[in-house]
Amino acid sequence: METSPLSVDASPTPWTGRFDGEGSEHRRWWQAVAPHTVSGAAASQRPAVVIGFCSDAGVLRNKGRVGAAAAPAAIRSALGPLAFHLDRDVFDAGDVVVEGGSLEAGQERAGLAISALLDAGNLTVVLGGGHETAFASYLGVAGSDAVRGKRLGVLNLDAHFDLRDEPIPSSGTPFLQMAEAEAAAGRELQYAVVGISEPNNTQSLFTTARRLGVKYLLDELCTPEAAEVFVADFLAGVDVLYLTIDLDVMPASVAPGVSAPAAYGVPLPVISAICRQVAASGKLLHVDVAELNPEFDIDSRTAKVAARLLNTLLA
Repeated sequence: METSPLSVDASPTPWTGRFDGEGSEHRRWWQAVAPHTVSGAAASQRPAVVIGFCSDAGVLRNKGRVGAAAAPAAIRSALGPLAFHLDRDVFDAGDVVVEGGSLEAGQERAGLAISALLDAGNLTVVLGGGHETAFASYLGVAGSDAVRGKRLGVLNLDAHFDLRDEPIPSSGTPFLQMAEAEAAAGRELQYAVVGISEPNNTQSLFTTARRLGVKYLLDELCTPEAAEVFVADFLAGVDVLYLTIDLDVMPASVAPGVSAPAAYGVPLPVISAICRQVAASGKLLHVDVAELNPEFDIDSRTAKVAARLLNTLLA
């Protein structure tokens, strides 16, 4: 088959993992994922297409610990050995690679690829990258016919608002960039955050959040019940959802391999339950996972958490 002409920089490479046999009863992710092509095998559910966004340029600009550019490969390595129980096809479309100061150009390329994949009827899954990944995702979602005439919601699982008002875009600015882009288009950004750490967000950021009508749930208030109600209320007001997971939303003991490890964080079972809730809603259009930094990970702990959450979202 001819490879789809997406705006990626690196073609997908073979996945690897443990081999237990060729039969479907032995299948693992590395055996199930195929390179993305113009047409794929039909599935009973919408196909999922994975694309990597290899970038830590935004983290560098935000004065964080660089290394997130290596995350897409680390997440694929963690996903590969997992048993494959999904009732959908999964394809890999390769990577967009940000080099030097070319962040904005990389975000535009990723956005074009995401839009094309969404327009073809896929569920798109981006492996970041720093949280500058989120604006690349937004460009793709906002540019897709899949959102025309629909109420788009952006749900962020994150310790930070990432609403910084800076002259140069970074991993700390994507949601303010989204709000400004939506306003320019005559719309209002529907943005909600689960896991905000009050000590790690300045009063200025809270002021910006209030001005923009951002809904948020503090990390210390993230009981299973409170998180479920918060997410349900947000989902009720939107037609399609872009979910972004910044892995620093979880405690450092669970997710040590991030630019800004959390002293408190939201427990993994709560984050996993939100993922199940979102997947069950039928409104999930696009998802990305951001801020994994393999250089600071311990026993691939954070990469394995990212893989488990993606497995839950696509089930």
